[in-house]
Amino acid sequence: MDKKQRAIEIIKVFDELYSDAECSLEYKDPLQLLIATQLAAQCTDARVNIVTKTLFQKYKTVYDFANADLDELESEVKSTGFYHNKARNIINCCKMIIDCYGGIVPNTMEDLLKLPGVGRKTANLVLGDIFGIPGIVVDTHAKRLSNRIGFTTKEDPEKIEYDLMDIVPMESWGKFCHQLVYHGRAVCNARRPRCEDCGIKYFCDYGKITIK
Repeated sequence: MDKKQRAIEIIKVFDELYSDAECSLEYKDPLQLLIATQLAAQCTDARVNIVTKTLFQKYKTVYDFANADLDELESEVKSTGFYHNKARNIINCCKMIIDCYGGIVPNTMEDLLKLPGVGRKTANLVLGDIFGIPGIVVDTHAKRLSNRIGFTTKEDPEKIEYDLMDIVPMESWGKFCHQLVYHGRAVCNARRPRCEDCGIKYFCDYGKITIK
């Protein structure tokens, strides 16, 4: 069974196990998702959701963030880690959205990648979940699972993204990445993957080794 066929079988299993898989970051509009995803770098979604619950009450618009006091914003996002860079990028990102895009979060990969603090993972998540434009979001779960399954041997997220784009049907890109997150948390964790309880073990290179 080639990789594309395995992907189809895995998607069938995931659609049964995680039919309601969605982004675990809490947001109400494109700007909130953009900022929450930036804060989620090297941080758990659960922690980010705690921070943004009060953050988004204090800063309600792109103008609020653009005009924020740097020290004050740093203190608000400190618990997410790398807060100096994150706070500075958020302010500069919002200033650019105002100056270049009329205060509206852009809806193309090219424009999103111009924003400070925005990489392909953030851009693909915003494009997929907000604008319905298919993309592969490569986070720590997608990286780990796609290597274990045998869909890629790469470590660079962008190269993994392109490998998965060749294997996974386009109509499944967005949901599949959310399902990888759910499966990574529930079964295929980093230190002790529970292959004996895994619904995709027969389509996974790592799983096949463990069940022999």
